[in-house]
Amino acid sequence: MSYTAAIDQLNAMVAELYTRPGQARRKFSLGEVRALLGALGDPQRRFPSVLIAGTNGKGSTAATLASILTASGLRTGLYTSPHLARANERIRVDGVEIADEAFAGAFFRVHEAAEQLVREGQLAQLPSFFEVLTAMAFRHFAEAGVEIAVVEVGMGGRLDATNVLDPLLSVITDISLDHTEWLGPTIAAITREKAGILRAGGTLVTLTQHPEANQVLGEEAARLGVRGISAAAFMPPLGADPARPYSVDALGEAIEVDSPLTGAHQHRNLALAIAAAVELAGKPAFPVTAASIAAGIRQTRWPGRLEHIRRNGVEWILDVAHNPAGAWALRAGLNGVLREDRPRTLVFSCLRDKPVAEMAQILFLLFDRVIVAPLHAARAAGIEELIAAAKGAGSTAVAAESVAQALQAAEEDAGGGVIVVSGSVYLVGEARGLLLGERGVD
Repeated sequence: MSYTAAIDQLNAMVAELYTRPGQARRKFSLGEVRALLGALGDPQRRFPSVLIAGTNGKGSTAATLASILTASGLRTGLYTSPHLARANERIRVDGVEIADEAFAGAFFRVHEAAEQLVREGQLAQLPSFFEVLTAMAFRHFAEAGVEIAVVEVGMGGRLDATNVLDPLLSVITDISLDHTEWLGPTIAAITREKAGILRAGGTLVTLTQHPEANQVLGEEAARLGVRGISAAAFMPPLGADPARPYSVDALGEAIEVDSPLTGAHQHRNLALAIAAAVELAGKPAFPVTAASIAAGIRQTRWPGRLEHIRRNGVEWILDVAHNPAGAWALRAGLNGVLREDRPRTLVFSCLRDKPVAEMAQILFLLFDRVIVAPLHAARAAGIEELIAAAKGAGSTAVAAESVAQALQAAEEDAGGGVIVVSGSVYLVGEARGLLLGERGVD
């Protein structure tokens, strides 16, 4: 029952999806998740929760809201995905990752329960990687006695494993095209899947966004009798400097919004987190104050999002932009950072199910040099595809044999410039570990 054995078995679940003949296995059944959780004593019923869905920004929103709740004195669980370096990152209580021993114990307890259900015929097959981790998180939160959990939806919403919760609030961040092979080819279809986290008579926190998304959210909210809360009141003035703090009114007081998460796109995520915190403040047992909102925002830790690192005199910027909307947000965040009077290098890679050509068109021409690197992921795009995408975007890319080699080549010729690492969570996670000398990817 070692931690290493648990990680090896989890990784084997992912590998199986892409090594079996034919199409990768995808399972979407809340009934199976409920059966698994039932065998574990229904831990998801032992704590209140906030459920956060969307295409971009849901992790930043979740991390900020969880930090606010922790600063309010609440024992707070946070469940997010994917992870940068270690699977433990996905499961946190009061900002602290689940310990290796607890992770291993949770994994083997969930795995044993699943095997028993398969033997009894209550499950047709063993649960997926994400289903197992979700069950582990809920079990850990219940045993840790969390007073509230902030839970990021994995993909979609309607059939996502996290949607077995009965949330106090449903938060929906910005929606764009992503995972179209599973969620649908249009913004409207994807939004309908995301809206699956709404509950009859429940509460939705969101912001005005794409017209198709607005229409679907409005229709679903009306059908379910959902009370909608706009976070617009917590947005900064138009044209606000994304690198500087600003003030908003919350709970009858002016607070300073001073977040370590930079970029204009974070204004929307911060507004959603504040709106959710304000809504919770009106409920019993949640002592959220204006001061704790401001403190929680300041104390938020969510690496790999326009994260600046200085090493050996070189400025590195790490951002997990993994789809076109994320690439546009990164491009906006680099405005004023990339200058023609100093070298600009991009280290890039992504997964093969992403629109790599479109992402290349958005980003590559901003840089003097583009270095593409292979990823340790079953779904990684091939080097040839990355090179072709660069060519199609009117750029030229050179290939590295590994992420480590790509970082070394970028640093050797940095010339006092800026190096941006982006395109995939997998890439940023591995690069960040190498740059900071932290524990490697699990």
